[in-house]
Amino acid sequence: MYLYDTYDQAMVDARVAEFSDQVARRLAGTLSEEQFRPLRLKNGLYLQLHAYMLRVAIPYGTLNARQMEMLGQIADRYDRGYGHFTTRQNIQYNWIRLDDAPAILADLASVGMHAIQTSGNCIRNTTADHFAGAAADEVADPRPYAELLRQWSTFHPEFDYLPRKFKVAIIGSETDRAAMKLHDIGIQVVKNAAGETGLRVHVGGGMGRTPMIGPVIRDWLPPLQMISYLEAALRVYNRYGRRDNKYKARIKILVHELGAAAYAREVEAEFAHILTLGLEPPQAEFDRIKAQFADPAFDAAAPHDIDLSDPDFALWVDQNVHPHKAPGYGIVTISLKPVGGIPGDASADQIRLMARLARAYSFDELRVTHAQNIVLPHVRRADLYTIWQALDGAALASANLDLISDIIACPGLDYCSLANARSIPLAQKISQRFGDIQRQRDLGELKLKISGCINACGHHHAGHIGVLGVDRKGLENYQLLFGGSEGADTSLGAIIGPGFSEDGVVDAIEAATNVYLAHRSGDERFLDTYRRIGSAPFKQAIYG
Repeated sequence: MYLYDTYDQAMVDARVAEFSDQVARRLAGTLSEEQFRPLRLKNGLYLQLHAYMLRVAIPYGTLNARQMEMLGQIADRYDRGYGHFTTRQNIQYNWIRLDDAPAILADLASVGMHAIQTSGNCIRNTTADHFAGAAADEVADPRPYAELLRQWSTFHPEFDYLPRKFKVAIIGSETDRAAMKLHDIGIQVVKNAAGETGLRVHVGGGMGRTPMIGPVIRDWLPPLQMISYLEAALRVYNRYGRRDNKYKARIKILVHELGAAAYAREVEAEFAHILTLGLEPPQAEFDRIKAQFADPAFDAAAPHDIDLSDPDFALWVDQNVHPHKAPGYGIVTISLKPVGGIPGDASADQIRLMARLARAYSFDELRVTHAQNIVLPHVRRADLYTIWQALDGAALASANLDLISDIIACPGLDYCSLANARSIPLAQKISQRFGDIQRQRDLGELKLKISGCINACGHHHAGHIGVLGVDRKGLENYQLLFGGSEGADTSLGAIIGPGFSEDGVVDAIEAATNVYLAHRSGDERFLDTYRRIGSAPFKQAIYG
């Protein structure tokens, strides 16, 4: 993985010193909240319903054991003993004191971490496939490109005050594990018929109140022209993006209103000009970055066959361990979704345990997934049973990856001042209703996502079943959406009818799964059956 050099570290240390001074002035009363707000947001510090929340950047979801241990230490020292892993592959702390914020940033800086650009109208944390560099189906490792994007976008003066926040995702396989088409810019590393590596660029995706799937703006881009092309794409957005209405300020609105073809022409014209300026990184610099993502020293003699006589262990291997590109290895997903638990939450002790497992069994590397789980990317299959036993003892061995209880949920009205409804209690009730693991496996892949408001931090538009919390005359109400997908077959879910109470929506979800089981053909997923038979049978069962 990439490690900060002296330039990176000096930059982060300078930001800590600057923000420490800003906090001191706020506490002394020489800065008003109105003056302080844009300064704290630039450092990932939000003021929520009950306390400050700090969002820590984890670029492309990758961190080492030392960094993970620091996250556990911060949870213990400054929060209430836990952290919340988010859909942007970051971590949030929900109970931060303002006077502790500079010390937290200093602790993060000591292990090469920060909270820079995790908020504000700037280029946010670039996300990537959490199986990058390990997946058997990967065309090319997207992480060197993601790191190049991080270096280009951090403190970029031209894009520090965009019309609205801006999110980029990059993948390196046909399997989209990063919801790439639902980002402001989505990049896919591809190969052409000649075996040459290039980039396919989507622009104008997003969720929120106007969800859109990003169209392809350029089907083939030479890799070392990526920075120039993104510079052009953002300049066009900065030039024409709406600043008079924040609900129409995202790039998806601009691409939609101009039309993808017209937007692409504007970008190509700007791109042609930028190419004359020589912004591309030298090949040697890209090679330097790429070298830091070289494969670890895999054991060529690692055995593939393992003892699966323990049925609970065998079930976990089948559900939570994916094929690795290296023989004798697997990719382990650690579920942060125990039955009745809060999706994405991990205690300080659990965080430290995952750090220890990464150091001992995964070449000192972990990944945060956009589905709010943790990945050990490079694990010898011979070590799986030892890892599973450790996870099982810490309530981290739920064998539910991509099943109905593997729920994505935003913090909702329990924490967020923007929310209309609570997400966490609903997620807990759903996971309890479907708590039996055999029942979940009988249902198969069924991705359920919950947002507490239209901002869609829980990605409800992209759920096979999505739940949107709304305010209905002062009461929490939940709308159901069916048919969404974030993968290669990206689609947006549609609201099926009137909303429900918290208990009512759990009953409605159960009714929908019964319809699916009654109409399923062969090994169809819920999503496949819904697309085939349409919404009518589901509406009949739910509404009568």
